[in-house]
Amino acid sequence: MSFYQLDFEREITQLDERIRLAEQGKPNPAGSDAGVPAFGGLESASSGDAESVEDLRAFRDSRLKEIYDSLSAWDTVRVARHPNRPQTRDYLGLLARDFCELHGDRRFGDDPAIVTGLARIGSHKCLIVGHQKGKTTQEKLACHFGCAHPEGYRKAMLKMKLAEKMGLPIVTFVDTPGAYPGLGAEERGQAEAIAVNLLEMSRLKVPIVSIVIGEGGSGGALGIAVADRVAMLRYAWYSVISPEGCAAILWKQANDETTREAANALRLTASDNLRLGIVDEVIEEATGGAHRDPAATARTMTAWIDRHLTSLKAMDIEEMTQARYDRFRRLGEVEEVVSHDAEETLATAVPPQS
Repeated sequence: MSFYQLDFEREITQLDERIRLAEQGKPNPAGSDAGVPAFGGLESASSGDAESVEDLRAFRDSRLKEIYDSLSAWDTVRVARHPNRPQTRDYLGLLARDFCELHGDRRFGDDPAIVTGLARIGSHKCLIVGHQKGKTTQEKLACHFGCAHPEGYRKAMLKMKLAEKMGLPIVTFVDTPGAYPGLGAEERGQAEAIAVNLLEMSRLKVPIVSIVIGEGGSGGALGIAVADRVAMLRYAWYSVISPEGCAAILWKQANDETTREAANALRLTASDNLRLGIVDEVIEEATGGAHRDPAATARTMTAWIDRHLTSLKAMDIEEMTQARYDRFRRLGEVEEVVSHDAEETLATAVPPQS
């Protein structure tokens, strides 16, 4: 796992180093306190005494929670893009058993940006579909950085149809900045492939649950996210466009200032999406993000999946598919409120009912 540090995590990195030295019984080296406030009555490094490991860990955990509880929208996007953040294949090893991967769309080829396969999650046999970005440079290039081609979406739908035939529920993991925008993808029908997925997923006769585990960009995300229950991890983002794309359109340039403004305007965080009714639930990550403790985050996800698949299996199939269709039809509805005093009309969003 490569070292990667976000600027707002520097204090945590310094504390981690102090914990490492304390565990070895060594004093904190002079100068390493820069930017880290004194705390808990611990002696400074100049005393030459080793610091209390327990006190250091408690303070580190407290500061980590404070920092992550106050992240801006743009910082949340940066956490969702952390190179050590777990991806679909990581979660397959943490929450799925007996995974059997399925390849190809029987039309063009196999797209590594989308992973499909049969597995067990909790007490349920299911089909898993998820985006894969890759970890190394070679993997990222092979997976197109998680941007799927039409054959990826067609592969996903082919396997979903197989799951429907077998009566298996479907679990999808969304993690993409968007569908691949290249010439070849457009020639092979990128928009049509996503549109077909939206149509077909809305009427599949099996339960579907979806979790945005990292990035949820535009139609590339929605192409595998038409589900009965949709959730987001706490530090994921989900929006019609990336902050950089939005900034380039609105301000003709994407820099630190404009991307931060765009991220705020897009209302892309998990809390924003929950408030607007785009997702049904926010799944809490390990303190400091899923990249700090993938196993703990996977356990929380497993419990969420198991609970919702159990409840969906108990529903009537026709009622379930109608509720799924209605859920997505309600997205974007507004109601007009007429103010008699000012004689003006205000439009407010109406979140869908869960």
